[in-house]
Amino acid sequence: MPKKMTSKKPLHGNLRSHACNATKHAQKPNLQKITLDNGRTVRVSARELRSMRKDSSKAQNNEEISFE
Repeated sequence: MPKKMTSKKPLHGNLRSHACNATKHAQKPNLQKITLDNGRTVRVSARELRSMRKDSSKAQNNEEISFE
């Protein structure tokens, strides 16, 4: 079972029709399973995964462009 790393939870509310009927509705977070370098599987939201990939690519670019 993958460990959940994010604290995001579903949003709950009602869908309203033209007749004002209320139907329960939940918007679930977009959780993705990823495998870390150490072989551990975790569940992360898609936005957090995107941010992590951006940060890691910035770090790699900074290593390549080193002014000595």
